[in-house]
Amino acid sequence: MGDDHSTGRPLRADARRNRERVLQIAQEALASDGLTISFDDIARRAGFGVGTVYRHFPTKEALFEAVLLGRIERFVADARALGTAEDPGKAFFGWFAQVVELASANQALCDMLDSGSGMALRPGSTLADDFAGALGRLLTRAQQAGAVRPDLVTEDVQDLLRGCLAAERRARARGGAVRLAEVICDGMRVRPG
Repeated sequence: MGDDHSTGRPLRADARRNRERVLQIAQEALASDGLTISFDDIARRAGFGVGTVYRHFPTKEALFEAVLLGRIERFVADARALGTAEDPGKAFFGWFAQVVELASANQALCDMLDSGSGMALRPGSTLADDFAGALGRLLTRAQQAGAVRPDLVTEDVQDLLRGCLAAERRARARGGAVRLAEVICDGMRVRPG
């Protein structure tokens, strides 16, 4: 039950449509249910047998990575692009708030950012290192500009991001105001002395 891409042959049109349908359904399911969703549930929601899912994605992790890693890579690319912003503080806080806004609406992204969930975001993986490195550069520049407290390190900000994602999800679930990123960002700012 290998991935159709392992042979290097292009997918037939119907197979390509099936793969895209599986990805679409998996994206929706992961956003609402998180990483606990099963292949069987994804196949059922897509209207396929589970074999169709396995044909395109030989493991649950392969499917989840196909759906989620692109989003994490986008966060890294955005952080890198902001690495030379004219206002480093605005760039740092804007990036942090954007990640919280986009990821908190997706349970699987929260799960992946929180724990790595056994996938390619494990500490020491290239993507995890890229994420931490891009965040670290934003943080350092914002600290050098006097916008962010100097006692924070990248790991602190990652922990604050994880906590903020969990709190935002709870706030959304109860219909509360989604403003926790603003509160966390205020706590990271340098206070006038």
